[in-house]
Amino acid sequence: MTNIEKLTQNLLREGFLVSCFDTGAEACAYLNRAIDGVSVGFGGSQTVRDLGLYEQLSTHNACFWHWDKVNNVIPAEATNAEVYVCSLNGVSEEGELINIDGGGNRLASNLYGHKKIYFIIGENKIAPDYDAALWRARNIAGPLNARRLERKTPCVVTGRCMNCRSPERICRALLVYWEKPALSGDIEVVIIRESLGF
Repeated sequence: MTNIEKLTQNLLREGFLVSCFDTGAEACAYLNRAIDGVSVGFGGSQTVRDLGLYEQLSTHNACFWHWDKVNNVIPAEATNAEVYVCSLNGVSEEGELINIDGGGNRLASNLYGHKKIYFIIGENKIAPDYDAALWRARNIAGPLNARRLERKTPCVVTGRCMNCRSPERICRALLVYWEKPALSGDIEVVIIRESLGF
């Protein structure tokens, strides 16, 4: 059994929906069909950006993403959308989903208020267990995102989390799903058999 097969079984057991694709292009085509005629919020995600999903969905949905500098979107517009799309910083084969956030808007939207949430992950986000998934979120995703954002934090220099108190720190809050929250809308984990994002 591959780690993706084990992860899929465990996510289904915990109440999540799961879809798997060999390529990002296949996943995008699926999402482009599944998400139609609704408002869509996007959480900061290099995975989503790399896939070009925002550009595709924007042609037939009202899309809100604070990375869209042209339309000057604010996070609250994404928070109030019917559908929310983002990635995860770490995922254990046991089905634990981990996200770390600096502002809190992404974590808030991960939990409640949308009709449906899509978590899009490359296979590089999958770790054997909770400790490894958390380590990945803090020591791979965190430093790479801080570097991308040109933050002046110790992890940009060392390449690993220093549990700093920098005013530019981007990892200020942690969210872990053990199972789908009772009051959330549908949550679908879209797994892509490619290395994507941080």
